[in-house]
Amino acid sequence: MSQYKIIFTGPVGAGKTTAISSISDMPPVKTDAAASDMTKNRKSSTTVAMDYGVMNLDGGEKVHLYGTPGQERFDFMWDILTTGGIGLILLLDNTRTDPFQDMRFFLDAFDKFIKSTSVAIGVTQMDLSSKPSIADYHEQLQAMGYHLKPPVFAVDAREYNDVSLLVQSLLYSLDPGLQGE
Repeated sequence: MSQYKIIFTGPVGAGKTTAISSISDMPPVKTDAAASDMTKNRKSSTTVAMDYGVMNLDGGEKVHLYGTPGQERFDFMWDILTTGGIGLILLLDNTRTDPFQDMRFFLDAFDKFIKSTSVAIGVTQMDLSSKPSIADYHEQLQAMGYHLKPPVFAVDAREYNDVSLLVQSLLYSLDPGLQGE
């Protein structure tokens, strides 16, 4: 039986914990603590170590889902969590002041990992803010000089089908023969 490890990252409030909760086939492990800095303006609690869940694929394979803390002060966890990972899902909150800056920051922070694996991008909160559009994200990736052409989707982190599609697109970009449920 094959085991895979996918990392979810992105800024505070982008939906990492929610996304893992929506697709995990077990109750996820969460390491939330009360927000005590400017994060509390966005949400009352924040991930301080990781979130963890498991997604079962057809054929008995398991995908272990790890969510990173969104705050840069917990970035020491990022290297720990990416060890052994097969790919990265970057969630971006479209209601933030500059989601392109967030995208640039996280793509740069995880550059080494992405180069040896793959990345898929999910844009959350598009129901609250339709701009920038998915096409704008693709244009911005090119304008930033990234040679990546990752899948970019609008996702509702609460919806199993949206998050599952994101995971499947990442798995497909890694191995076209590997498919989820």
